[in-house]
Amino acid sequence: MRFVKTGILATFTLLLFTYTALAQTNSASNGSVTAPDRHFMDKAAQGGMAEVELGQLAEQNGQSQAVKDFGQRMVNDHSKANDELKQLASQKGVSLPTTLDAKDQATKQHLSNLKGEAFDRAYMNDMVKDHKADVAEFKHESMAAHDPQLKEWVSKTLPTLESHLQEAEKIAPSTGAMAQRSSDMNKGAGGVSQPQ
Repeated sequence: MRFVKTGILATFTLLLFTYTALAQTNSASNGSVTAPDRHFMDKAAQGGMAEVELGQLAEQNGQSQAVKDFGQRMVNDHSKANDELKQLASQKGVSLPTTLDAKDQATKQHLSNLKGEAFDRAYMNDMVKDHKADVAEFKHESMAAHDPQLKEWVSKTLPTLESHLQEAEKIAPSTGAMAQRSSDMNKGAGGVSQPQ
């Protein structure tokens, strides 16, 4: 009788262990996100919200029609990307920030105090600088992301960000912004491209 009880206990323990292992495997493949991927998602959400809010400012405070149109494009494109990221985060059980961080809030506050040419210049300067950083981060994440769905979203979003950067670099000189082309920024000694 003792052997039967021991056998039943061993079988129960084995089944419990197997069930726990399967549950952990399923949660890892169906929603768990690594810390670096989660950090990137938070940062992308913050940046996307900032682009929308600053784009709305460009429509209101900008003087140049090109700047106003660029602002509208930021609102449209980043709203769409933000919605897609929110949906992905929801599927993965990741809570994204819903307010601007201190840096983006300070940028928004600074730009909201500007109008006309001064706004155009400061806004486009910020857009060139910001999109250079975004493109570099998205390129890195397109290779480094652990989550396949996140990697797919990053790869799908990256060409839009590259297009934003090209357009910002094209508009910036007409506003007096000190925008240096990203291709010029990547050149080190001897004209060799260097990673940012």
